[in-house]
Amino acid sequence: MDWDKFEDTLPGLFPGISDLQKEQFRALGPLYMEWNSKINVISRKDIDSLYLHHVLHSLAIAEYMKANMPETYAALTAGGHHEGAGGHAADFLDLGTGGGFPGIPLAILFPSAHFTLCDSIGKKIMVAREIASAIGLRNVTAVNARAENLPGSFDFVVSRAVTSLDNFMSWIDGRFRKGILYLKGGDVAGEIASAMGRYRLPANSVHVWKIDERFHDPYFEGKLVIFIEGNKNRKK
Repeated sequence: MDWDKFEDTLPGLFPGISDLQKEQFRALGPLYMEWNSKINVISRKDIDSLYLHHVLHSLAIAEYMKANMPETYAALTAGGHHEGAGGHAADFLDLGTGGGFPGIPLAILFPSAHFTLCDSIGKKIMVAREIASAIGLRNVTAVNARAENLPGSFDFVVSRAVTSLDNFMSWIDGRFRKGILYLKGGDVAGEIASAMGRYRLPANSVHVWKIDERFHDPYFEGKLVIFIEGNKNRKK
């Protein structure tokens, strides 16, 4: 999937995309190509598949929210100021962001949210910071830190398979209010069972969504969005 195909795909998936947002998405291609030649944040063999393997994959979280949290999705995509911390509709932590995934594509699509991009590897978070700045994202803060040293709490935590789910939850336990949105692939039943037992999660608080139900490309076969509700969202 090159930029032209991605551009053609965007309006059907996310109606209301502005010209500015399209330009920000378009700019990601040459920016990541340039930075990746200096600092390897994306596999060399994978950089040509940036829009499919990284940008669209990141946006699977937005597609999940559109389908399952329509009011939240509408607030995040609306633009402008909202009530909440710092006037944002929601605060997101992207933990283990690497070069900015899934946080940067989501920050483009969700202008009303604020994203803290966090990674323990300094050169990767530098790339994420520089790219966010280059495309004019004002709703992004990039932080070089380990999860346990990052202060504060967030509405949502997002991440892209940086570790097993139960281990990931140990890093952010008590740090999220509304939920975790985790991109993962393969057989996750064991990880989910382990996390549910370790953190006493009710069965109805964990949701598994198949990405290929909406993104019809062989690349997404077996890839999932796992949503774990925060305490305040859990159904009794």
